[in-house]
Amino acid sequence: MYVLPAIDIREGAAVRLIKGDFSKKTVVNEDPLAQAHTFKEAGIKRLHIVDLDGALDGNTTNAPLIEKIKKETGLMIEVGGGIRSMAQIEQYVTIGVDRIIIGSAALKNPELVKEAVAHYKEKIAVGIDAKNGKVAVSGWLEVSKTDYLTMAKEMAAIGVQTLIYTDISKDGTLTGPSLAHYEALKQAVPEVAIIASGGVSDKQDLEALAKLDVYGAIVGKAYYEGRVTLAEILEVEASC
Repeated sequence: MYVLPAIDIREGAAVRLIKGDFSKKTVVNEDPLAQAHTFKEAGIKRLHIVDLDGALDGNTTNAPLIEKIKKETGLMIEVGGGIRSMAQIEQYVTIGVDRIIIGSAALKNPELVKEAVAHYKEKIAVGIDAKNGKVAVSGWLEVSKTDYLTMAKEMAAIGVQTLIYTDISKDGTLTGPSLAHYEALKQAVPEVAIIASGGVSDKQDLEALAKLDVYGAIVGKAYYEGRVTLAEILEVEASC
C-alpha cells in the first residue's frame, strides 16, 4: 500500500479543513512548496494535492504553484479540485502531473470521464466523496441521491482504473477510516485500485487499511498534528 501525504491549497497556503467545511480552515504551512520539499527530504515519493480554490470556482487556480512543486521536487503527484473539462486535464498533463482526479464532474458529466480515460487512461482517477453513503459534489456543498457503490461500478464500467474514496463524515476528524466502506468497494469493483482518504489518525489506522489491501491511503491532519510521522508512513509502506 502506498501512503500519500496531502497538501490542500487555499489562497496560496497549505490548509486543513474539517469535513470539507471551508469556514473551518487551519493553515498548516504558509508555503506549500516548502511543505512538499519537507516530504521529499524525508523520503516520501508520492503526494496528494487538492486545489481547494479550484473546487470552489471550477478553475485550475493553483496550477502554476503545482507545476513548480512538480518541477522542484520530482515527486509523483496526483491533483484534484475543480477539474471539469478536457482543457484542464490537458493542462495538468502538460505540466507533468502524474494522476488527475475528476471529482464532481464525474457524477454530473460522465462523458468527460469517458473522454479522459480514452486519452489518458493511466493518468485518470475519479474521486468519490460521500456523506451517509451518498455522493457529494461541488466542494461537498451538494449531496446527490447516488450511492457511492453505484457510482464506483459506473466508473469501473467506463474504464477508470483508480478511485479515491472519502467518507466526508471522517474527513479531518481523526476518528479512523471507514474500513467497512473500503471493504465494500473492493468487493464491488475488485478490478479498480482504491485509495482511502479521510479519518486516518495514526500508524495503526494505516496498518488496518494495509490489511484490507487497498492500493493507497492519504494522510492529512494526522501528519500535521504530529499523530503520525513521516518515518512511520515510510515504515507502513515498506511493510506492505
